This record gives sequence, structure tokens and C-alpha cells, in this order.
Amino acid sequence: MPFIDDGESRPVGSYPNSGIDVLIVGTGLAGLTAAIECVRKGHNVQVLERNDDINTAGDMYFMGLSATKFFKHWPEMAKEFDEISLHNCWIETFKHHGDQMITPLKVSDRLRDAGLDPDTPPGTFQMRPLVYKMYVHQVRKLGVKIQFGKRVVDYWEDEARGKAGVVTDKDERYEADVVIAADGVGSKSQKLVGGQVRAMKSGRAMWRAAFPKHHIDKNPEVKEFFKMIKGESGEEPIVRTWLGPGTYAMTLTRPDTMIWVMNHDVTGSEKESWNHTIDSQEVLDNMDKGVGPKPWAPVFKELIKLTPPNTIVNFELFWRNPQPKWASPGARVINIGDAAHSFLPASGNGATQAIEDAVSLASCLQIGGKQNIPQSVRAHVRMRFIRNACAQKLGFSNAELLQDTDWTKVKLDPRVAQPKLPSWVWGHDPEKYAYEVYDRVVESMRRGVPFDEDDSIPPNYPPGYKYEPWSIEQIMDDMRNGKPVELGSGNWD
Repeated sequence: MPFIDDGESRPVGSYPNSGIDVLIVGTGLAGLTAAIECVRKGHNVQVLERNDDINTAGDMYFMGLSATKFFKHWPEMAKEFDEISLHNCWIETFKHHGDQMITPLKVSDRLRDAGLDPDTPPGTFQMRPLVYKMYVHQVRKLGVKIQFGKRVVDYWEDEARGKAGVVTDKDERYEADVVIAADGVGSKSQKLVGGQVRAMKSGRAMWRAAFPKHHIDKNPEVKEFFKMIKGESGEEPIVRTWLGPGTYAMTLTRPDTMIWVMNHDVTGSEKESWNHTIDSQEVLDNMDKGVGPKPWAPVFKELIKLTPPNTIVNFELFWRNPQPKWASPGARVINIGDAAHSFLPASGNGATQAIEDAVSLASCLQIGGKQNIPQSVRAHVRMRFIRNACAQKLGFSNAELLQDTDWTKVKLDPRVAQPKLPSWVWGHDPEKYAYEVYDRVVESMRRGVPFDEDDSIPPNYPPGYKYEPWSIEQIMDDMRNGKPVELGSGNWD
């Protein structure tokens, strides 16, 4: 079915059945988006999840505009997303020890000061539980078959038969025409994909907590400090950012919820799990380490003390060097989301790129049809790799900004303390892009043009950028030696 970018909604039923059987492993944002978009594109979907249910726990993250453009095809999701979004949010910035550096401003005003359209923000902070529940509503409405308690331990493909599949820890076997590995940084698909560098421990972690706001009523000073802002619509939510040497933190005060997150060196108790909690005393014992002579603000420490038991998650951060090989040799198994590329929280791009991956892949499979699945998978990777490599690198640049802020410049220009949110990231439409460039990408592959030498495809990365391989080890070495992160050629703004 040809694609016309007329802005019209194309809901479920708009595309004929493709006959493509898709097996998705994992129910994170990448897996859930792949499930509903593959259904919409006419593919037959089944999902495997290692846990006993979809995990809707967590706190907040940034969700970019480019990851929400496909909502136009899902009116119920669009409505629900609009209802849970923080349209009237404020933002305030402090040094980690408590000095206020930027007074409260509406996010729309900060965007305007940065030269952006306040009516079209690059994205919004979202509550992870609310977004996941939104997805769960849609998945259940569609009747997508999700089998829980299926821990995948191996992936395989049979090029002669045009099939791929997985094996679980109970020796159960599942197969499909294409398998989407959306099971995170530790995906067992890496063994089959080959050339994929295993995710490495970053040496960093995030303390994260979300709890009912009434808990801060116990301390009048904390309640007053972390109160919401009186605005045009009454009490309005506020994000407070805290920037310090080698660390940063954020708090979000909502009508019913208090959230705080803090980046820190590993302590030994961290895990990559939303269910692994620690005691508040562990945070208090470690949070001042490495921040220099001035400790964290007392009011922040009091907030941590008020955090209810079994609430604080010590979430370990992993990273992986960019690798252009996301698919198996026969292109019947494809990694998306964290299984293909991990992001630092400072990038504000992890959730965004995971959703983009899913939208792009579902579209490519629909365009190519059942007879061209390997071609479509490889075209998808070619469309996505350089964009993701750039977004990953941008995350390191933003982390450097947050953890080594030049305060002498912030008072003169508050934009200095803002992470980069360039238009090449948030202005992208992965579905539209796939339909526009698919044929040209396939032709380039047919002619054997290397992906990093193909100038026939409009870029979905910084204009003028020329891809150069880079490693996280080199970036970290440069940062330790006081050398700024070199983003490379092109216009990254």
C-alpha cells in the first residue's frame, strides 16, 4: 500500500494481511511498540516475555516528539498520552549543594529562550508507569498473544526454510518468519548476530524513587521546598535539576507523586532491574563521595530520608560501542532498542530511539512484503545505525555538560546548562522516512555502496555529518583527561 504523507490516520485494518509471522521477545517500549505497529501493518504477532507480567514499575524519563508521531494512527493512545503529559510543567536549576542558578521558568519559556517553538516541544518528561499502562491497554484491546514466563536462552535461524526462532530455558521452541529481539542489553541474540560487542558495565548507576507525595508532609521544610508552582491553572508540576561535579540529579513534583533520581558511581548493590530496591541509608552514606568539598544540599538529603522503604531502585547503567551489525547473517533475527544500542540517561534518547526502531522495522517489513524479509531487515538497519550512533554520542556530550557545568556562563546564559535537544532528533518521523527512502536504500545495497559512503539517502542524523567509528573507551579517556567530547562534522544543533 503506497504511503502518502497527508497526515491522515491509518488505524488497524488499513493495511492488508502481509502473511509475515513475527515473534517478538521482550515487552519493553521497543517490544510493545513493535507488537502494536506490526499488527497495524498487517503482520501476525506473538510475544514472549521472561517475567510473569509486563513490568509497569519505574519513575520518569524523557520521551521525544519523534517517538510519538505514530500516535496519529492510535487515537485512544494519543488521547491518553495527552492526558498524562506534563503540558504546564516548570523547571528550576540548582548546584548540587543547593545554590539556585536558574529561577523557575515554564518549560515553554525555556524552549522559547532556546529558540524553539514552545507549542512544539522536542519531547516531554513522562511517568514510566503511566506510559506502560497506556501501552498495556492497547495491547490487550488488540488481543496480542503474549506468553509470560518464557525466558529465552538461545536464538536460531534456518535460511533454507526462511525461518528463525528461539529456545527457552525449558527447552521450548518457537519460530516465525522474523524474530525481533527486544529483550535488552543482555539479549542472547548477540551470539547469533555476531560482531555485536557485549554491553559493558559503565561504572555508573542511578538511584531512582517515586512515591506518593503525602510522605513529604512529615517535614515542613521539605514540603515547602519541593512544592509545586502556582500557575495559571493552579498548582503546576515542576522539574528541579541539580548539577554537580561528576553527578546530576532531578526531582519532579506532581499533584500526587514525588520523584527523584540521582546519577552516581557504582556502590556494589546496583542491578539492571526495576524490582531491586535498597535502603535510603545506603544513598545517604554514598551520595557525597566524589562531589568535592561541598556536600549535597541538606534538603535533598531530607527528601531521601522521607522516601518510603522498598522504594529506592539502584539501577545499573550499561553501555555498548556502536556496532552496525544488528541482524543475523540471514537477516531473520533483528535487534531493536537496548538490544541493539544502549543509551546513557543524559541522552534523553533511549526510549525515543527504541520506539523509532519499532516503527521503522514494522514499516520496512510491510513495504518489502513476505518475499523480501531479509532485504527489509537490512534496509531498516541501514536507515537506523548512523542516527543511533550520533544519538548515543550526543548522550555523552550531554552527560559532560550536566556533570561539568561551567557555572560562570550559566548566569549569563541559562541555555549553557541545558542538554542538547537538536531538531534532527525530535523532528524525525521514522515511519514517513522508511516509506520515502526504502527503495533508494535497497538500490544502494544492491549496488554494494557501503552504508557510510552512501550520500544518495537524505540524512536522519546531523546534516553534513560524515560517520567515523568511535568507541566509548576513547570518549571516557578524553573526559578523564579534560578533553571535551568531539561530536564530529555536521550541524549537531
